[in-house]
Amino acid sequence: MQTTDIGAKEEGKIWQRKPAPIPRPGILILMMVLIFSRIYLIILHYHVKTARFLHVAFDVTGESFLAGDHHGNIYVFDLSRNRFKLVQKTGQACTALAFGLRRTTEYLVALADYSIKCFDKDTKQLVSWMRGHDGAVSSISVHGSGRYAITTSADTAQLWDLETFQRKRKLSVQRAVGIQKVFFLPLSNTILSCFSDDSIFAWDSDTLQCKHQLPVPEEGSRPRYRAFAVSRDGRLLAAGGRSSVVHLWCLDNWQLLKAVQMPPKVRTVRQLEFVSDSFDRGSSQILGVLSQDGIVQFINIQTLKLLFEVGSPHNGITSVAIGPNGRHVVGVMESGGLNVYSVQALTQHVNKPPAPLVKVVTESDRTAKVRSAAGRAFHQQMIKHHSLTCMLQNELPDELNKKRLQKLLKTFGEYPAKYRMFIWRSLLQLPENFSAFSSLTDKGRHAAFVTLHQRYPIKSQRLQRGLQRVLSALAHWSAIFGETDYLPLLAFPFVKLFHNNPLICFEVVATVIVNWCQHWFEYFPNPPLNVLSVAENVLAHHDKELLQHLVNCGVTSQVYAWPLLETLFSEALTRDEWLKLFDNVFSNHPSFLLMAVVAYVTCSRAPLLLCTQREDFEYFFHHRNNLDIDALIKETYRFMESTPAELHPRSTLDDFEPLTKGLYPVFNKYPTFIVEYYSQERDRIRREEAEYLRERQQVQELQAEAVRRQAEDEAWHVQQELLREAEEQRRRTLQEEEARLTQQRVRLTAMKRELKAKELQLMDATRRRFLQHQQEQKRAELRRLDDEIRRKVRETAAAVQELEVRQMELEAQRRLFEQVHPCEIPQ
Repeated sequence: MQTTDIGAKEEGKIWQRKPAPIPRPGILILMMVLIFSRIYLIILHYHVKTARFLHVAFDVTGESFLAGDHHGNIYVFDLSRNRFKLVQKTGQACTALAFGLRRTTEYLVALADYSIKCFDKDTKQLVSWMRGHDGAVSSISVHGSGRYAITTSADTAQLWDLETFQRKRKLSVQRAVGIQKVFFLPLSNTILSCFSDDSIFAWDSDTLQCKHQLPVPEEGSRPRYRAFAVSRDGRLLAAGGRSSVVHLWCLDNWQLLKAVQMPPKVRTVRQLEFVSDSFDRGSSQILGVLSQDGIVQFINIQTLKLLFEVGSPHNGITSVAIGPNGRHVVGVMESGGLNVYSVQALTQHVNKPPAPLVKVVTESDRTAKVRSAAGRAFHQQMIKHHSLTCMLQNELPDELNKKRLQKLLKTFGEYPAKYRMFIWRSLLQLPENFSAFSSLTDKGRHAAFVTLHQRYPIKSQRLQRGLQRVLSALAHWSAIFGETDYLPLLAFPFVKLFHNNPLICFEVVATVIVNWCQHWFEYFPNPPLNVLSVAENVLAHHDKELLQHLVNCGVTSQVYAWPLLETLFSEALTRDEWLKLFDNVFSNHPSFLLMAVVAYVTCSRAPLLLCTQREDFEYFFHHRNNLDIDALIKETYRFMESTPAELHPRSTLDDFEPLTKGLYPVFNKYPTFIVEYYSQERDRIRREEAEYLRERQQVQELQAEAVRRQAEDEAWHVQQELLREAEEQRRRTLQEEEARLTQQRVRLTAMKRELKAKELQLMDATRRRFLQHQQEQKRAELRRLDDEIRRKVRETAAAVQELEVRQMELEAQRRLFEQVHPCEIPQ
């Protein structure tokens, strides 16, 4: 097991140790991790300030990962090259990372200010800045195509288009029901959304229509899901939370598959991760469970057995990340460090050879063992494949010597796909001159390959850029490669294989050119006639009849041998056949490739003898044919052994020579004066072409200006005509409107007269009613006056009568007084 404890902030080597064979790897590894962690932290105490890492994320290859600390620094760790470097300083702590975008150099970082930023790890430039969350982003899920991403916070989940970095959709929920996690399912267009009420929904990412809802388990208490993981094939979902039970769901029928009861010490599941394996076809049978005590337990979900565990209660793991290839596990420790574990070392005691699949049937009477020939072959093939895999798993790079690999290749016919690239790098002894390669790539695109996309259009833009980068580096390394027309055909198969590692791709192509393309450029710009003549001599020795037929048809080695060499068989073989052939090419002398060309011609003897036209031969060697690759390789080995020494290409070609370390060797095995002349002519033609393009651009601009002016004049005349017609139309409209207004005025005048007459009538009637009303008022007033007069008369008459009565009373009183006092009355 390899462990690493990291706390640095500058570029440098990862402090790493190699494992030793020990009887109990789990306990001793844990002790060594703690011891070396303490030593390394003491050293760092005197040099740099220790940074606490918070999150990690692997790339799609599983050979490098991102790590972000609480200062906002982002590091890239390259496990294959044992290096790390600081790629970004964000200034604030990250809350989530993602490293699987369509452009492999870009990655996403969720920051503490609720924003998401996209950076390029090579240029260290900010690509985009996305905002929209009101809370901290807890997870980032990237679609398998690398084009879309889902960011999740406590209250929202947002779907982003990583081509335009625009938000496509937003999922919001009520405050009472929070979002736990929203993520893409592998190998499909399905989105899973998991909520705090244990509900899980499946959505179609194109239409965003709800497809399924997982039923909440009814048995026992609520599971209270907090952690989720999906197998690499997208068919199995693991869910756990605040209990010791992990539920496994089958996403084919959306039903609960089984409930796994963890050991009693597990009270809460904090994180779940599946461990991938190259031989399980994505079914992911191993599940890692991080519990509350900081220990990750890895169990087999089929047998429910505990395989191994990492972490300790004294320095527990807060989060864990597992590489897509299942080779490494990175744990973020409570102390802030990173521990890198090798899954291969941890599973040594469980990776035992399986029992034979073919059983022996014994006859009791004869006591004879009966086994069919097919059964024996299948049994031997299974044992061979497993033994080769185990052998390669347990060996280190320095132990893969060429003779041992040749013996393995002779036994099994090809190398396992899982280790093929690793074996090739070992066979070719690549120096990995990073600084020298960087100096070549820093020169930018070579002028000869600026228009490469026009000559060799490729659907994938990433492969197009990778091919252009490698070809430009080769042209900067040696001038001949800027003038070689067939170089893209030669390099493209390796670019497609090593598109994730431009350095390895460049060095593989350079090694192939230096060793397997010897003497190719001596007759430049013509094909290598000396090499083709060697192939023709070998063909003449082994099949004179076929060669005579080719000569009679006017077909030379430039027709039947050169197309195979300049494309390295990539046009004539399928991918698997090509890989199998080059397993043998890289494992043998450089003359093996030339012998393979002759073997291809002889193995195609029957159809070639039927061809008579040159066009048929050209078509045959530029397209795939029904050829047994095993027979081709077997024939090549026969030619290698049976060809006489004076005709053997080994006498012409040198032995394999790897690239030198530090700086690449000088490549000048070509007629320099011709290349220089071609280069000068190309530069002259390029300058003349640039001048011609400039003049043509000027002429086109003048023509465009003239056309524009002519169009403007025509448009002006058309506009004037339209304006005149519009003016006439307006005049006709005004005349019609005036006539209509005149009629309306006449009608209005008549209406006014009618209204005036009606008004006069109404005024006359009103006047009459007013006069009548006044007369009525006068009559009423007169009646009131008459009544008043009559009342006054009555009052006056009453007063007169009262006066008369008073006078009569006075008269009576006077008479009475006279009678009483007669004497006093004066005379």
